[in-house]
Amino acid sequence: MRGCLAILLLWALPGAAQDFTTLKGHGGPIMGLAVDAAGGLWSASFDNAVGQWRDQEPRWHDAHDAAVTVVLPIPGAVLSAGDDFILRRWTNGAAEVIGRHKGKIADLAFDPNSELIASASWDGSIGLWGADARFLKGHRGAVTAVAFSPDGLLFSASSDGTLRVWDLTQMTSQVLVHHGFGINRLIVTDNWIAYGAVDGGTRVIDLTGQEIRDFTLDRRPILSMAYHAGSGQLAVGDGQGYIMMVDSAAWRIARDFRATRNGPIWALAFSTDGQTLWAGGLDDVIYGWPVELLDQFDPVQGKTRSFHRDAAQMSNGERQFMRKCSICHALTPGTARKAGPSLHGLFGRRAGTLTDYSYSQTLLGSDIIWDETSVNDLFDQGPDHYIPGSKMPMQVIARQSDRDDLIDFLKIATQE
Repeated sequence: MRGCLAILLLWALPGAAQDFTTLKGHGGPIMGLAVDAAGGLWSASFDNAVGQWRDQEPRWHDAHDAAVTVVLPIPGAVLSAGDDFILRRWTNGAAEVIGRHKGKIADLAFDPNSELIASASWDGSIGLWGADARFLKGHRGAVTAVAFSPDGLLFSASSDGTLRVWDLTQMTSQVLVHHGFGINRLIVTDNWIAYGAVDGGTRVIDLTGQEIRDFTLDRRPILSMAYHAGSGQLAVGDGQGYIMMVDSAAWRIARDFRATRNGPIWALAFSTDGQTLWAGGLDDVIYGWPVELLDQFDPVQGKTRSFHRDAAQMSNGERQFMRKCSICHALTPGTARKAGPSLHGLFGRRAGTLTDYSYSQTLLGSDIIWDETSVNDLFDQGPDHYIPGSKMPMQVIARQSDRDDLIDFLKIATQE
């Protein structure tokens, strides 16, 4: 039976438990997944969009100016945040800004008792959003994960290798774990905490920090976790495309399977009934596996990203495009929901003029005409200096010969 199961493309959610499901539409890697109380799936993507998967066609929520890394349904609304430093709340399709950090937002948590929202940021702080805004500081590195326990205790993890519990009345914290390597993910329940780290460490502790079990395997880093309380299933995704399923009642590994050949697994979420496991990563596709049949599926072979291709098979100009541009930009007409506009017909075009892309105010009405000189200056100075305020991430191509080769490649590849 292995390898012979037909792949059925389903759009209705949550879907039949016996079907392998693919959801397509995003224009970039899948960074975050969550399921709301009604069973609807939400997705966060590198294409700057939040996807709502409830009908035969996804509904897009566009407001972020950079990759969306986390999405979190709460009663009556959905929260999203990411690389633009901004926390947004979506209500009936409309977005409002809840707060801002000074660095990327990596995780969100919500306490239904106090209605507090917590945000974890690379600026080293935890934002608390309620009647007013407060910031907790104590970690010595980027804050990578936050979670509330059912009774309202706040826990956080950081690239500094510590896991902390916070006293929100005193705005102070106590270190529960000194892991030694950065901790990426947290799951908190009423009597245990699971965490995953950069070195592959996958451990379960009690609320005082005492170890319950160590599920560390020889795979790294741990990038995603999901927990289904009703069935006691804990899912752990890593950088090599594997998903480990832990039975929290018996504290044993129930399944361990290779989900994708293209790894990593950046996002995981269970359906409300616990029968389907959703996952996302480098592909522009969300995958859903029936949990009971996980061992019967071969790994997904998605499209090969530029950094997985053999560099020797590409010219230097194409290598520069693949490394610097391909995740955000297409060479064919139409944005296809990419994070950046299509480069088709680039040379001779005024910046900010494609009608199917939402540009930043910086580029709307810009005087820049894309030609050999302007493309060279863009990568010589970096977008943050050449077009400050644009959505384009900071990057440069230091060598003039590499910039020349990129321009030569683009002049041919973008021709109309």
